[in-house]
Amino acid sequence: MVSQLNRRAALGLGTIATAGAVLGLQPAAAGAPDAFEADPLTESTPIEAARRIRAAYNKEAAAARGNWQAYITVPGSSEVAVSDEPDLLVEAYSVNKIAVAVAVLDKVDRKQLSLTQRINVTAAIAAGDGDGIFRLDGAYPSSVTIGHVLAALLTVSDDVAARLCGELVPTAEINSILAKKGFRKTQLQPVANPHRFYLGRSTARETHALLRQLVTGRLLSRSSTNVILSRMRSPIAFTDGIRKEMSSAERSRVATKAGWFGSGRHESGIMFSRSGKPSLIYSIFANGQAGAGNFGATHPALRARARMGRAFFDAVSPLPGESTEVELDLPLHGPSNGG
Repeated sequence: MVSQLNRRAALGLGTIATAGAVLGLQPAAAGAPDAFEADPLTESTPIEAARRIRAAYNKEAAAARGNWQAYITVPGSSEVAVSDEPDLLVEAYSVNKIAVAVAVLDKVDRKQLSLTQRINVTAAIAAGDGDGIFRLDGAYPSSVTIGHVLAALLTVSDDVAARLCGELVPTAEINSILAKKGFRKTQLQPVANPHRFYLGRSTARETHALLRQLVTGRLLSRSSTNVILSRMRSPIAFTDGIRKEMSSAERSRVATKAGWFGSGRHESGIMFSRSGKPSLIYSIFANGQAGAGNFGATHPALRARARMGRAFFDAVSPLPGESTEVELDLPLHGPSNGG
């Protein structure tokens, strides 16, 4: 990679370190020449942020190769930050678990289900392959609340939790709820058992629209909106992609959901301003990169998203974010030493 002389290089590391101490900035770590190089911002406009995000996305997607579909916006910008084959219908994998949660919580809002309602985790439901924590139990049947199911679904992307959601809301009903809300491309794939499904397809644009409607309060009640966003924003939500190169405080300002299977490595979510307002909405699908059997943070698409995430966050961090119709209740989470 050919390095370019920019203001950071001209000023020198000592000057940057002094500036960082004064301004509270975090310069890029030394010895990481492949990181997206951009001058840290103390002031910005939405359109400037959108252009910086576009540059970072284009650079990292090209370096990682493979196929990319994305739709990314900065609220308040007259330009879409990224529109890269946004209407291509692709396998969404676990990103569609957001849509599954929306369908379950739609029934909660209509008083047909309750978060405190219990459901049994049987050996049959837990059998088979997949990620998550329910399969680590080993003692069935067990009983959990719907709230517990959704927490596992949206944080550690538990596949048994997805099956439990199918027990609560059959596949055809989930698809019907999503279609009635305008998401006709975000649909699960039915199987013979009406309570089971493959996670189905979506597009980058429609997943983005779902997130935007969610965060602006047009999709679910305030309480149900917060169930989804607080789980996606928690410390145990996905950290190998967009949030990888962030501090714990910075990660708490990002609600994210990843999906992976085969060569697919997807991630969609929302970044929030310091005051808790949405400042970036992203939907990024990637497949065809090298290392299809590698589901860790060293996969090329995940490395690309980690650099994108750092650049995206720095670009929108100075922005106040967009006022929404719903007051979000997104508490910070911290570690514990027991007791």
